[in-house]
Amino acid sequence: MNEREHDETTRPAVSPPRTAPDAAPPPAGLRRELPAEVPAGIPTRTPAPAEEDAPKPPPGLTGRQRLAAGLWPPRVTRAQLIVALLLFGLGFGLAVQVASNSDTDSALRGARQEDLVRILDELDDRTERLEDEKQGLEKQRDELENSSDQAEEARRQTIEKERQLGVLAGSVAAQGPGITMTVEDTKGTVEADMLLDAIQELRAAGAEAIQVNGVRVVAGTYLTDSGNGVGVDGNKITAPYRFKVIGKSQDLEPALNIPGGVVQTLEKEQATVTVEQSTKIIVDALRAVKRPDYARSSSQ
Repeated sequence: MNEREHDETTRPAVSPPRTAPDAAPPPAGLRRELPAEVPAGIPTRTPAPAEEDAPKPPPGLTGRQRLAAGLWPPRVTRAQLIVALLLFGLGFGLAVQVASNSDTDSALRGARQEDLVRILDELDDRTERLEDEKQGLEKQRDELENSSDQAEEARRQTIEKERQLGVLAGSVAAQGPGITMTVEDTKGTVEADMLLDAIQELRAAGAEAIQVNGVRVVAGTYLTDSGNGVGVDGNKITAPYRFKVIGKSQDLEPALNIPGGVVQTLEKEQATVTVEQSTKIIVDALRAVKRPDYARSSSQ
């Protein structure tokens, strides 16, 4: 065989596939001018202005730090601040009232049976005293209505009433049964409000005349703290504080010794309190009668 025949016999029957030539890249200028192709069916999302303007948290902050940064400083209005202050004041007042009531209830709850009986007896005595006063006034009215000499009876009752009012006003001396209370304050812890509580408790128990260290106590008496002592109507007094009280001693002494009362309060302040009953107490400290500037009797 010649060389041509030999080449045809040795040539494979199937020629290998030809690779397609690579597509030529588009010109650079055309790529810059045409927009990128967007797949159909996928809408483009335009960022909201709020998202673009929202401040991004600083990098590296934990969740707790981001929460604190969002809560502080608080953004409150003036009205919210006023309401918050009012609610705080109301809550504080209720807490103080509840604490005060709890102290009173606990004092009575811890009292002995004889102390509770004494308190009830004192309340009964006060009721009886008010009833006697009512009956006395009704008797005076009947005497004025039925007396043959109404003018003389009226004059007599007027003199008696003037004497009673003089005792209450402190313009005349008085004597009668009552008690003497002495408060020793070696620590200097007794304050004016404690002595004022004692005076109010004595008045509620039926005290008719009170004198403290030579100063007459009347309806307009006021007490103030004054250095190492107490001021009574501008007169400074110092310990020991000695009370002279005219009234029914069976009512006055229990009123001071009730659980949580005057005596226990003073003893908590390391003061020593002594109460003595007597059949004759003399209250001789006097007060000048002050003529009222504006008030006048309605009968004039």
